[in-house]
Amino acid sequence: MVRTEAAPQDLGVVIRPVREEELLNVMTINRICLPENYSYSFFYSLFKSNPESFLVAEVDGKITGYVMSRVEWGSSKMDTLRLRKLGHIVSIAVLPEYRGRGIGRALMREVLNALRNVYGCDEVYLEVRVTNTQAINLYHSLGFKVTKVAKSYYVDGEDAYVMAIKF
Repeated sequence: MVRTEAAPQDLGVVIRPVREEELLNVMTINRICLPENYSYSFFYSLFKSNPESFLVAEVDGKITGYVMSRVEWGSSKMDTLRLRKLGHIVSIAVLPEYRGRGIGRALMREVLNALRNVYGCDEVYLEVRVTNTQAINLYHSLGFKVTKVAKSYYVDGEDAYVMAIKF
């Protein structure tokens, strides 16, 4: 079980791998928080393939957020013409009433730790809406850099920043 120090503002946050029976709870958080929704089979496939980097945040026994990622081989987002073992953060969300307590930061720190130390990734990347200033600021504070703009990345036509960090 992965545990992290609670954010100073919110003692009692536990970050741990999701359990299969909690996938529907995670899907509910995804639907509440994000316009991008995935099928149960997609959540399940990430849970089965990368269980140590599909994490939930728990406060007083309630799942309040999650981060899910996958490991893939591909072109570096930071170094041209380099093949790397990449961690791809597919989705992260925290319930609105629990935001601002450091839960998203704790989830990101733990998933980065798992992608580097458990799965041996050289680099981690994610996509984020160009208008999501709060998330962009969080990712910058963790060392991510914008590497490109993905035009019309989202179904609604909004662009995404591709952000990456190299270990």
